[in-house]
Amino acid sequence: MQRRLLLTTLGATAAAPALAQQTLAKEPNPQIDYGGFERLTGDVRQLRARRLLPFARFKQLAASDDTLLLDARSETAFREGHIKGAVNLPLPDFNAESLHAAIGAPGRMILIYCNNNFSNRRRPVPIKAAPLALNIQTFINLVGYGYANVWELADVIDFNDPAVEWVRA
Repeated sequence: MQRRLLLTTLGATAAAPALAQQTLAKEPNPQIDYGGFERLTGDVRQLRARRLLPFARFKQLAASDDTLLLDARSETAFREGHIKGAVNLPLPDFNAESLHAAIGAPGRMILIYCNNNFSNRRRPVPIKAAPLALNIQTFINLVGYGYANVWELADVIDFNDPAVEWVRA
């Protein structure tokens, strides 16, 4: 399914080169910087690879008062269930002000997790297409806004495991 979606998307792009050329020829919106996003993504890739934590270490770090456990899923999904102690700030709401209000100082340790960290594959954590996993977007956005002390849950876990401390609605 995921591969078919990707191939369909790529096929649609390949089938419309005139549209793509026409779009590239237009003056870009000064508030959107795709090239900047590509550079940031490349810069963040190696950092993220070094910041993946096994579940036991993730839970250990989450217990610190100085650490923020951030859940960037929708407010609805968060209300339906989340890891105990997590703070919700949905990814679409990320901006300099909202991140500062939720996180505070840029050097604060931030732990992130998302749908693709759970084996349950149902609400409130339906799996997303792997290249579109919210973990990736959240990591990139946090670093892009100056919060480089980001760490990500590496493992796939079951939210029914008592060690997860899943809070249900």
